[in-house]
Amino acid sequence: MKIDNQGWLTAIHQHPSPNFDKRPVDNDISLLVIHNISLPPEQFGDNWILDFFCNKLDPSAHPYFKTICDLEVSAHALIRRDGQIIQLVSFNDRAWHAGTSCYEGRESCNDFSIGIELEGSDHQPFEEQQYQALSELTHTLIDHYPKLSKKTITGHSDIAPERKTDPGPFFDWEHYFSML
Repeated sequence: MKIDNQGWLTAIHQHPSPNFDKRPVDNDISLLVIHNISLPPEQFGDNWILDFFCNKLDPSAHPYFKTICDLEVSAHALIRRDGQIIQLVSFNDRAWHAGTSCYEGRESCNDFSIGIELEGSDHQPFEEQQYQALSELTHTLIDHYPKLSKKTITGHSDIAPERKTDPGPFFDWEHYFSML
């Protein structure tokens, strides 16, 4: 797995999201944020997550979608339950994944972070294939962006603790870190 000069993974499925902009400071990628998402909640396998990140979520398809269909959010990549990685935003650009956030005194984590979504929830274990894919992707990111390291990886819940709980109690940090 490699990252090209534009910040895109080579040989990985790309599903570009319109929800991004330029980072305020180039070469300041210094944080990796792990998230979880399932749409509808606790359901896996459909393309609703991709539709959501591309502003194409059909509010009539599920009652929950009416509450989120107007949000404009994204992540740099999504890791499906089977370990498939789908890139939505160039790592060089600012994806809209963290919202109001703070990491070690630095506000607006979207400015300097990469957001990786795991298809999952706070209430179910993640799949081994996801840990394998996340580990491989993390190694690639650390190799490509020198300010990233094992010490600069955190959960969404750690940078927005009053708003977010993901990746949740079923994310096995010890297992993930043992693979790095």
